[in-house]
Amino acid sequence: MQLSGPSLEAKSGAADSLVIFLHGVGADGSDLIGLAPYFAQALPNTAFVSPHAPYPYEGAPFGFQWFSILTQDPTVRLGQLRAAAPILDAYIDDQLKQRKLDDSRLALVGFSQGTMMSLYVGVRRPKPLAGIVGYSGRLEAPELLQDEIKSRPPILLVHGDADELLPSRLTAEAAKTLKEHGITVEAHTRPGLGHGIDEEGIRLGMAFLKNRLAA
Repeated sequence: MQLSGPSLEAKSGAADSLVIFLHGVGADGSDLIGLAPYFAQALPNTAFVSPHAPYPYEGAPFGFQWFSILTQDPTVRLGQLRAAAPILDAYIDDQLKQRKLDDSRLALVGFSQGTMMSLYVGVRRPKPLAGIVGYSGRLEAPELLQDEIKSRPPILLVHGDADELLPSRLTAEAAKTLKEHGITVEAHTRPGLGHGIDEEGIRLGMAFLKNRLAA
């Protein structure tokens, strides 16, 4: 299965770095590509891509998902996560190859379920990414990190304390676990923010990515 979605190429021509956006459940790649023009202000040499998740969303006749949210069975969820991970890995490899870049010039930016995928895949890649930005998400299968972690990219996590879908304590728990495994994590809680991304979250993401990817 091959992923596709919208993109914004580097303002300067040939990109020297790449950001991959991973959207939340029920959305598609168009949802997060809207962040690209903001991030591009700080990263004119960066290309941005935002693939549609591989599976149709079960809750509506439109949108996509990385894995089902209908089941709360952790074994089933983990199986679906493991099925989606190599699809995303193959997409990452292809996008890097197209631009003649390696993992050190790549950042993943996820929202909600996209954050879960970013954290799951990002620390299991053999070579460390430049960084991961996760908005309003959580860390899936934390008990597996001890045996499965392969790299330790720096991570920025941002979560609203009024999130009605995924409570902000999930980000605090994720940060604690990731730090325990030797990963540098910067975590921010946004007061009054629900399940979304605010201007401060965008600013934090821009600063983090500029620090990790700017020449």
